[in-house]
Amino acid sequence: MSTICLAATTLALIACVPGAAAAQVEVSKTIATGLDAPWGLTFLPDGSALVSERDSGYIKRVTPAGKVTTVGRVKGVVAQGEGGLLGIAAVPASNPTAIYAYETTANDNRVVRINWNGKSLGKQTAILTGIAKASIHDGGRILPGPNNTLFVATGDAGNPASAQNLKSLSGKILRIDLQGKPTAGNPFKNSPVFSLGHRNVQGLAFDSKGQLWASEFGERTADELNRIQPGKNYGWPKFEGTSHDKDFISPFTQWNPTSLASPSGIAIANDNAYVASLRGEVLWKVPLSGTNAGQPTAVKLGDLGRLRTVSVAPDGSLWLITSNTDGRGNVRNGDDRILRLTGA
Repeated sequence: MSTICLAATTLALIACVPGAAAAQVEVSKTIATGLDAPWGLTFLPDGSALVSERDSGYIKRVTPAGKVTTVGRVKGVVAQGEGGLLGIAAVPASNPTAIYAYETTANDNRVVRINWNGKSLGKQTAILTGIAKASIHDGGRILPGPNNTLFVATGDAGNPASAQNLKSLSGKILRIDLQGKPTAGNPFKNSPVFSLGHRNVQGLAFDSKGQLWASEFGERTADELNRIQPGKNYGWPKFEGTSHDKDFISPFTQWNPTSLASPSGIAIANDNAYVASLRGEVLWKVPLSGTNAGQPTAVKLGDLGRLRTVSVAPDGSLWLITSNTDGRGNVRNGDDRILRLTGA
């Protein structure tokens, strides 16, 4: 397990273990500007991407050349605090016929399926409802998995005890099929719950070995990067960061204190996890080796502000989304923007 910490006497970021190497990733260009609280991103076969706007409920198409068009609006979105239109995923990736979206409504958080004809949004159907909503800790990331499955990250919606309650969908990573039903082989019978004991997961990604990794907001002590295993309990609210109980899984990497990160989206490229952080306003690079994670290092990208989402593009570059118009950041000229990063 790796940890980074803040040297309180100098306010300088230091590694708690030796050997941190400088990252070589850099911004090659700004792809798009003027987005309104962008949150989720999913790529299409032609190399363009669909981007969700949390507060407006719009999904916009962004080409690598920077052309931005609106393809539709998700129905029923109620933007409140951290809720709204969050994660999106185009399925199947090779020829998508549907967009799956995680949205906050007047009553709950839910996953919806929206028909996709290659140009615009069509009929919308709710496939998983009843995920608790709140002004904080709404989770929201969706990740397509093998065999027509979806992994869905939820938060505890401000109710920490719910993360340990198997009857609640809150504070979990869920695995469902494309109709919203629990996937065959899930660890808990007739339940969509894949793992539990999470505070607020907002990043999901697979590594080259098919292992699932997740980024998670801590409360005050530690933000986490976890390797997710079926049926395992990640400790919240009994533990934040390292667990001292064998019944709970400790993070493979953590950031102390939480002001260093508040990790949101993650992307994995060439056995490195890239973690976009909000409060920390840093893209972190974490080397992965087998089942282990190494020492995080900060990628020097300049003053971009809050970072929400990072994804691997079809050409191998990273697309990075800022999050300065979400009500918590200092808006820079042109925000919010999508940046193309090379060298990952």
